[in-house]
Amino acid sequence: MTSTPREVAERVARMVGGEALTFADMFAVDGVLTYPFAAPGTPPELRGREAIRAQFAALADGSAALFDMAGISSVIRETDDPEVVVAEIAHHGRSRITGEPYRIAAVGVIRVRDGEIVEYADYMDPVALSAALGRTAELVAALAGSG
Repeated sequence: MTSTPREVAERVARMVGGEALTFADMFAVDGVLTYPFAAPGTPPELRGREAIRAQFAALADGSAALFDMAGISSVIRETDDPEVVVAEIAHHGRSRITGEPYRIAAVGVIRVRDGEIVEYADYMDPVALSAALGRTAELVAALAGSG
């Protein structure tokens, strides 16, 4: 049986929370992941399952080393389009980079077809992410250069 968009979004939330799921495996072969508010150093778009896999493989080892996650919350909202759900996912804890508490929130607009993600727009908070990673100076420089 094919997974519903809600079930796929729930798997994404479990993956963010630390469950051993591979994000790229949730995507269609030609799926697209975009970051409309990409933080410096984050590609604004990844096209194809293998490009997504390569990007997340490079981050996989570092993620656990970056955060001591204390909790996660998620809300999945269905839309009037049966292929699209909106996932609100936030996690919090302590940054291993800065030693400070953090909270990172994101809204994902996820289009699922035949049980696979075909489009995922990840609206992650670049300010919170940069602060948690100790990279606010890079964010400020990027913002100063974009004007």
